[in-house]
Amino acid sequence: MLYYIFDILAKYNLPGARLVHYTSFRALLTIVISLVVSAWFGTYLIKYFKKKQITETLREYDKNNLKAGVPTMGGLIIIIAILVPCLLLGRLNNVYMLLLITTTVWLGILGFADDYIKTFKKNKDGIPGKVKIVAQVGLGLIIGLTLYFSPQAVMRENIVVESNNTEVIQHRSKSEKLNKTTIPFIKNHNLDYSEIMSFCGDYKEEAGWILFVIVTVLVVTAVSNGANLNDGMDGMLAGNAAIIGVTLAVLAYVSSHVNWAEYLNIMYLPGIEEVVIFAFAFIGALIGFLWYNAFPAQVFMGDTGSLTIGGIIAVIAILIHKEILLVLLCGIFVAENLSVMAQVAYFKRGKRKGVKQRLFRRAPLHHHYNIEDEKLDKECKYVFKGPERPLHEAKVTLRFWIVTIVMAVITLMTLKIR
Repeated sequence: MLYYIFDILAKYNLPGARLVHYTSFRALLTIVISLVVSAWFGTYLIKYFKKKQITETLREYDKNNLKAGVPTMGGLIIIIAILVPCLLLGRLNNVYMLLLITTTVWLGILGFADDYIKTFKKNKDGIPGKVKIVAQVGLGLIIGLTLYFSPQAVMRENIVVESNNTEVIQHRSKSEKLNKTTIPFIKNHNLDYSEIMSFCGDYKEEAGWILFVIVTVLVVTAVSNGANLNDGMDGMLAGNAAIIGVTLAVLAYVSSHVNWAEYLNIMYLPGIEEVVIFAFAFIGALIGFLWYNAFPAQVFMGDTGSLTIGGIIAVIAILIHKEILLVLLCGIFVAENLSVMAQVAYFKRGKRKGVKQRLFRRAPLHHHYNIEDEKLDKECKYVFKGPERPLHEAKVTLRFWIVTIVMAVITLMTLKIR
């Protein structure tokens, strides 16, 4: 809203009004507003939740009762702190901004419904898993199909031109409707989905977009669920997601700036600067939430926050055509997902043989380092023994943050290493 007001004022030469035309200014103002909103709104929401006794149900593997009575559904703080600055400073006629706002509201409602059932209906299972998957698949279809049909979702592909026996990186003069993504560590590294489907002959373009939509659905579902699994300790997911958000903001910014895109030999994406604005709101909201969520937590985000955070990360990566990089950047989420799948598969295998066996002391992976010995099944064999003494959850959280920082640095290095 403010963007359009200052845009009008700029036409009348009001001093300072043209600042809103600079992505960097809007991004910095956005992160300030999101921090203020999360800090202010968080205080009142936590008091309200305590008054209404909307609190976390104690889990069996918690070390003590410190988590009992802590308000949950704090993901509302994150969602409001994202939406307010985006509605104020974002260009609401931009397809990328609209898709990210849709993602936030869509998964926010899904997560809120899940938390509501768990908290008020006293059903620990919440929304059935199949319903969650259907909702996530539905969102993936909306994202993929919108990018296919929208005339705004275009790119200028980077090309190599010979000039005086020297290779020069340029961009095509016109924006095109291309269906490509970035492959890390490979020179001239744009992968065309249509080329993968070249066996479809004359229909390879259409088949390539179908493949893209399928990939979009898989990425949204996988990252959203991975973030949900990572949300198990105070500050864990909020910190990891903030680090990932900073990385995605950098990738979005260089993709939105034609000179940076040429220098780094990456595709230039007109209009993607609105993703930068949203990413900064996302970062500010998470940092503001950490004020209350760092150990010992005063509020938990619940599925309202975790499902939304994962979906936002996935959609940002898809919009800037960096979805393959998520395997590296979201390495922690990948590890959490794989640890759960491996744990279940290994346990079922042993059960068929009449033997109790598990890979980890507890899954998802972060609980493997934190669970106390007395909470373990003495009759079960564990492949990975874990630390000699259980680590404090604050230490586990900090170490997971460090791993994510390393992954983020390597991800950014892919801009030059290929």
